[in-house]
Amino acid sequence: MQQTALAPVNKTSIRRQMRQMRRQLTAQQQKQASLNLARQIERHHLRFQKRWALYFANDGEISPAVWLKRVADRHHQIYLPVLHPIHHNRLWFLKLDANTRLRKNKYGIFEPDPRTTSRTPAWALNVICFPLVAFDKQGNRLGMGGGYYDRTFAPDRTRIKKPKLVGLAHDFQQLSQLPSEPWDIALHGVATDKAFYRFTKKGLT
Repeated sequence: MQQTALAPVNKTSIRRQMRQMRRQLTAQQQKQASLNLARQIERHHLRFQKRWALYFANDGEISPAVWLKRVADRHHQIYLPVLHPIHHNRLWFLKLDANTRLRKNKYGIFEPDPRTTSRTPAWALNVICFPLVAFDKQGNRLGMGGGYYDRTFAPDRTRIKKPKLVGLAHDFQQLSQLPSEPWDIALHGVATDKAFYRFTKKGLT
């Protein structure tokens, strides 16, 4: 798919169109996208990192399942985002291993049970990967609108330097420009099924 030409003024319409495009992918296309995504990450120096926060794909999101398996095969640590039980629209990160008990959250997505699984502060992770609805050449991102990642990292905006924040998306989710807000958390990069984009103040590198 080619980069779509959406007007960057209406987040609602962008979300609607991008989600529709993701859902139109066949199971085979999603499987291939997951494999290609892993190949792109493999080519990047981040592959040497030991502690990864990943996610279970939902709603047509590109799946990090292939990369998750590679991380597990290397005996590195994997963490999943969990909806904070008290603070609205914030996340915890809980370890995923063979003994992790999973449960469905309010969105129907499986996550580790915080009653039986240890959690780790975000600053202790090396790479935090999360799904995007869209991204642009300047490194701006558009999520589902819940603000989970923005609120999670906002208190540590000036101190959270260790984890690399990497968005994951199908390559067709890249737009020329997106509306941005002052509270949006900046990305270090975006990995897609076709490329790994690193961001500087000047845009894509």
